[in-house]
Amino acid sequence: MSYVDPITLLFASIFTSNIILANFLGTCSFIAISKDLGSSNGLGIAVIVVLVLSSAISWPILHYILIPWNMIYLDLFAYIIVVAAVVQALEMIIERVSPALYMSLGIYLPLIVANCAILGVVLFMEIRNYDYVQALIFGLGSGIGWWLAIILAAAMRKKIDKSNVPAGLKGPGITLITMGLMAMAFVGFSGILRVQ
Repeated sequence: MSYVDPITLLFASIFTSNIILANFLGTCSFIAISKDLGSSNGLGIAVIVVLVLSSAISWPILHYILIPWNMIYLDLFAYIIVVAAVVQALEMIIERVSPALYMSLGIYLPLIVANCAILGVVLFMEIRNYDYVQALIFGLGSGIGWWLAIILAAAMRKKIDKSNVPAGLKGPGITLITMGLMAMAFVGFSGILRVQ
């Protein structure tokens, strides 16, 4: 891949190439947690941390172990182990530091391991052949983009809950419509910044 300016990569991964709104990765926890602003903020920050650490650990494993030893076929296995270890460590830290947040996130905190957005970012890093700094910036930008999307969705859902929504659209229906409108707004800037 040709060189991508770090600032362009950061803003593109937050807005125009948003991991959830442009690629629709990580929607299950997005829809479930975005009911509450506090939980959304906590999970969003956890996703940022997991994405940055997973990118920081997976890149050296790919470039210093898997590629030199001709074991690239083990990339998914290695990435899943890295993500699981990072999430487990983060889960233990959140449980100690903020038991209330740990309880509000419930099952969705350990399920970050199965969040396809996390694995998607690490795989995009490999497919796009990012260098180490680009991988870190892409992980950070993707995490910020996911956090921004879930915070905006939680704020909108709070307003929508007080609105007169037709009975057939209440709950996940209006959430998916809102998510689609958010995706159109974010991707609308794709003429300015785009990373592929």
